[in-house]
Amino acid sequence: MAKVYDALRRAEAERRKLSDDQAPAVARLGWEPEVSPDAAPSAKAPRESFFRRLWPRKKAAIEEGTGDFNKRRISLLQPDSYVAEQFRALRGRIDAMETPERPLKTVAMVSALSGEGKTTASINLALVTGLSVGRSVLLIDCDLRRPRVHRALGLRPETGLAEVLTGDAKLEDAIQTVDGTNLDVLAVRGQPANPSELLGSQSMRDLVAEVGGRYDRVILDTPAALGLPDAKAVSDLCNGIVMVVRADHTRQEDVQTVLEIIDRDRVLGMVLNGSDDSHGRYGYTS
Repeated sequence: MAKVYDALRRAEAERRKLSDDQAPAVARLGWEPEVSPDAAPSAKAPRESFFRRLWPRKKAAIEEGTGDFNKRRISLLQPDSYVAEQFRALRGRIDAMETPERPLKTVAMVSALSGEGKTTASINLALVTGLSVGRSVLLIDCDLRRPRVHRALGLRPETGLAEVLTGDAKLEDAIQTVDGTNLDVLAVRGQPANPSELLGSQSMRDLVAEVGGRYDRVILDTPAALGLPDAKAVSDLCNGIVMVVRADHTRQEDVQTVLEIIDRDRVLGMVLNGSDDSHGRYGYTS
């Protein structure tokens, strides 16, 4: 419990230091978090990353000159890129784990803290899954506090997840399709005063059950798991969980704490973001 308490305390301290504009964001596939020079420094990283022992480091090479939001949807803009292929490999890993006894209709993407690349991973996994012929895919932005999915995909939702959960909008009216893809998105429009309660409500449970029966795969982008109950509430409703970690950034103890919070039996594996590689920045281990 002491480790959990310390991790939650660090998460809350980091949350208070970061404003919306200063929050670390995945800047490149090859990517370092982009933080204002005036922003407070993040928590000290371990000298030897736990994840460095899982993947070798190589020099990164990535295209420059695109905006942050474009880099979050690289599988759409550069479908033949090495990074897009890594997300296809991730899609294949998840598909291979699915059995009639263990359906994986709904998959939650989680991370310990913000700035670890979870939303980027969610968007790109959803995009490449939507490329499958005859496959219906839905991406749900479950971050009712700091939603990013709609901006990254160039969507302008007139209504969204919160309105559906409160009964102020119908699900059909809130779902949008990304131009040129088979990907549907349930984005966030209004940011309610009670996000945790909405995500933990019976309405959310009913929603996940409904879309799980309607789509071949539903990917849910959750808020950071430490310091808030939101990710736990959402992941408990899903068939599987993928955890996103950032090399030389995510603390081993934070990973362990998240695994103590969520249901370990639902964890499918981890996506490693930010590891130096000559082609891209994503790895996967199950």
